[in-house]
Amino acid sequence: MAAGARRAVYPLFQRGGPQLRIFRPNFFMLAVRPGVPQPEDTVQFRVSMEMTKLDIRNYLERIYNVPVAAVRTRIQYGANNKRNHRNQRVKKPDYKVAYVQLGQGQTFQFPNLFPEKEQDSETRSFDDFRDKYMEKEKQKQEGDPRRGGVPDWFGL
Repeated sequence: MAAGARRAVYPLFQRGGPQLRIFRPNFFMLAVRPGVPQPEDTVQFRVSMEMTKLDIRNYLERIYNVPVAAVRTRIQYGANNKRNHRNQRVKKPDYKVAYVQLGQGQTFQFPNLFPEKEQDSETRSFDDFRDKYMEKEKQKQEGDPRRGGVPDWFGL
């Protein structure tokens, strides 16, 4: 260490004393849109493999003040069917999924990030033009109904 640089020394944690340090959890929780419909009071998270049910409950209740009724977890095994350039199997990592049932009267609706926009007259007219054009092309490809199903390339 250089002569001028000193290492920061924090005071020891003492109960009732001033808290100078912030303790952040070393976990992550990612809200995931469920693949199958869930009840309105259930939220699906992708969580760290080291998190337990109690960790998940405390994380949500203490940090985000969300009442939690129940926590269910499962481990999703990663796919093992891909191969790399040396023809060696490549496995995707496993991950843990948590289903959190919220407290009494709480509901969760996953946000609609890409809502349908109302079409203005310009795009509506373009869509009409495209539909008419596609209809004409289909009629061209259908062929002459008088030929009785014989294709055009087969000359009569």
